[in-house]
Amino acid sequence: EYDILIGTQMIAKGLDFPLVTLVGIINADASLNIPDFRSAERTFQLINQVSGRAGRSDIEGEVVIQGFNVDHYSIQYASQHDYLGFYQKEMEFRKTLKYSPYYNLCLLKIKSSQLKDAFEEGNKIVSYLKKKNLNHIIILGPSASPMVKMNNIYSVQVLLKYKVSSEIMEYLIDLKNIYQTKKVNLDIDLNPLKI
Repeated sequence: EYDILIGTQMIAKGLDFPLVTLVGIINADASLNIPDFRSAERTFQLINQVSGRAGRSDIEGEVVIQGFNVDHYSIQYASQHDYLGFYQKEMEFRKTLKYSPYYNLCLLKIKSSQLKDAFEEGNKIVSYLKKKNLNHIIILGPSASPMVKMNNIYSVQVLLKYKVSSEIMEYLIDLKNIYQTKKVNLDIDLNPLKI
């Protein structure tokens, strides 16, 4: 009954509109600004999902992609439906920067009612791990979490990159035991979905 549909990402999620002939993706690059190494992958997936809404019947479809950074490789490969090209570029990026699947990740999230205390504990955790001479483990942080304050609780994070889980597990267990009795809370997230 309608000539124009306007929606958020929900439009991309499997709805079948057989007579859609034109899809416009506004701010297609917005998800690239999310501070996560998987942002290019998510952008590529979303553009492909939304693009699939056009031309599903006998009528040919067209897709228009708008953004500030449309030259980004994820958008370029998505616009050409080049899955293999995107995969190769993304794996090159992840290997260089030591991300999954080449390295495992562990996110240590330190939470406190005082930002200063959270950073102090973050620094103590980093010092503790560095004293263990973990040569194969990369330690990043402490740094403020993307959402530094929620419900009057501050959050600071330390990111660990490593290849072999057994090299780090005993130290993570030690840290968890240490922080069970402290005012500052420590969450340990192995291979987190969000960084």
